[in-house]
Amino acid sequence: MKFQSGPETEIQFLKGIGPKRALLLNKIGVQTINDLLFLVPRRYIDRTQLVKIRDLNIDADGTTSGKIIAAGTRRTKNKGDLVRIVVSDETGILDVAWFNRPDLKNKFRVNQQIVISGTVTFYGRKQMVNPFYEIISDESNQDESFVYAGSIIPIYPLTEGLSNWEIRRPMQNAIDLYLKYYAETLPDYLLDQHNFSGIKTAIYNLHFPKKLSDASNARERLVYEECFYLELILTLRKLSSQENKKGRPLIEKNTLTKKLLKSLPYELTQSQKKVLDEIRNDLAREKSMNRLLQGDVGSGKTVIAIYATLIAIENNFQAAFMAPTEILAEQHYLVWQHQLAKLNVSSCLLTGSVKTKDKAQLMHEIEQGKIDLIFGTHALIEENIKFKKLGLVVIDEQHRFGVMQRAELINKGLNPDFLVMTATPIPRTLQMTLYGDLDVSILSEKPPGRKKIITKLTTDKDRLKVYKFVQEKINEGRQAYIVCPLIEESEKLDLKAAIKTFEEIKTSFPYNRVGLIHGRLKSTERIAIMEQFRKHDLDILVTTTVIEVGVDIVNATIMIIEHPERFGLAQLHQLRGRIGRGSEISYCILIPGDVSFIYASERLKFFEKTDDGFLLAEKDLELRGPGEILGTRQHGLPDLKIANLQQDRHLLFKARDDAFKLIGQDPNFLKTENTAVRNTLNNKYKDRIKLTRIG
Repeated sequence: MKFQSGPETEIQFLKGIGPKRALLLNKIGVQTINDLLFLVPRRYIDRTQLVKIRDLNIDADGTTSGKIIAAGTRRTKNKGDLVRIVVSDETGILDVAWFNRPDLKNKFRVNQQIVISGTVTFYGRKQMVNPFYEIISDESNQDESFVYAGSIIPIYPLTEGLSNWEIRRPMQNAIDLYLKYYAETLPDYLLDQHNFSGIKTAIYNLHFPKKLSDASNARERLVYEECFYLELILTLRKLSSQENKKGRPLIEKNTLTKKLLKSLPYELTQSQKKVLDEIRNDLAREKSMNRLLQGDVGSGKTVIAIYATLIAIENNFQAAFMAPTEILAEQHYLVWQHQLAKLNVSSCLLTGSVKTKDKAQLMHEIEQGKIDLIFGTHALIEENIKFKKLGLVVIDEQHRFGVMQRAELINKGLNPDFLVMTATPIPRTLQMTLYGDLDVSILSEKPPGRKKIITKLTTDKDRLKVYKFVQEKINEGRQAYIVCPLIEESEKLDLKAAIKTFEEIKTSFPYNRVGLIHGRLKSTERIAIMEQFRKHDLDILVTTTVIEVGVDIVNATIMIIEHPERFGLAQLHQLRGRIGRGSEISYCILIPGDVSFIYASERLKFFEKTDDGFLLAEKDLELRGPGEILGTRQHGLPDLKIANLQQDRHLLFKARDDAFKLIGQDPNFLKTENTAVRNTLNNKYKDRIKLTRIG
């Protein structure tokens, strides 16, 4: 980044920062002055609630502040490590101790300024055990009058080596020098309607509030603004997509679809039939379909997508089915190619692994219209891939693709119909936020006859028992997955690697057939190994997360997940969804890399008890945020840096209503009262607006 004079100046050039401290700030997402000014405190300490150590009451809760004058760790007989500090102020001394907290061993140092909150007891002198704490400063020679200026102290997100004080001091410099650059971003009538302060006041009160209510109002105003512009751009995107008229409606003729239904070894669920009606109606319209199909793992999304492609093919159009990984594209193709051939539908697989000679032949046949349905990966959007008549685009696991990638595939046809699928159930709040421009269909039930998956959280100590259980199930004719997070050992992370685990499993199961699959294998090797497993020529498949979605092998009823603490809930749920595909009871066994994860991880305990994908998605949203789950940046939408979609949903809904109303009354932002919105869109969100034209 080049040096600039405004808020986009690199953070290292701010007085009080410098290159070394800038690297630490970079770790918490602060690259520029603007990032610093919009760094939202995790919480605030009200100094009016602080008392001196002398005034702390025994057997009552209290909050005090002081300087650490001693710190150390010792081993106890029964309670593990004891971390102990002594805190002093001008009125007295407080002993503080934490039991069984190895993470605090190197946390405290002499001369740190700290706030302690907990129950006060007395044992020789006043003490607190396992209290809440907040390190305010790591420096003994700080200007304390500055750190505590005002009665409200903001507590910022930190990283190792960075103290709260090291943010607070330069924050004043940033406000003094750069606050003048910020023009108002919301119209006066919205500020008045919601009783929000102006942008400059909000930024100032975020960091130097006189009252807690000032800080709360500042945060709400900034959250609302984020949500407002996100919803505004989303609404523009929806209006843009509604203008797209396709070549001609796709009317179901039943020449292929009826045969498909007859060939299926099962009857569609009521939920699937309802979704098919919605898709039929969309395809029959003159405007392009833009529909999101979401459903839990195993709910039967793929057969719906294939049905939709057949409607397009019945109308002499081609269909493209894009998946995010080669193995998923391969699985879709392998599962459906023979059934499609029986319907006289030509299909092919186009990925980066296809040999150059074969690829050239496929490209020629696609351009000539000789292939009806093309399964593929990102290779489908390469510039030299041309379709004769692309009528329908299906995108699987759509959150893994960026908006530009989706647009490139759509642009290969004349406003083709568009069906996106996700096996990651999306909480309603997130659905409204990221997919507000799409019509949504939900598969709410699974095919009948499927048994519950039993999930068990265990430890490495019980590994032999687990292996004995797996052996018993293999002897009964079942198959097992063993999932590892890495392919090779990492020096930094003590994780089990698939290659090492493969060797261990071969030793532990000497009389069984064991295979290994991961993303670095050649396509032909992966296909061969998956076919071996599908045909039961292998009993155990050691694998990385390449089998996360799309793999459907009914006889595989056992899954061991190594280091589940390294996965999000959504990914764990996807992995677990590879078993439980038939009428046999299935078992998912989690073995964390560290026994402490069993007791510390709320996620894993929740996952063990819950198999509802939507509940898991809600919990994932609560724990990790929307960007972690679905990658909001992939959608060409503004990033949510401040808003928490769980906590702030009331502001999201307000912003959504206001955005819809504004565009309904002034779609081009020409009214004088909307000048701030027009300027903000042009200055801050110009690139995002471009993406709405193709998103």
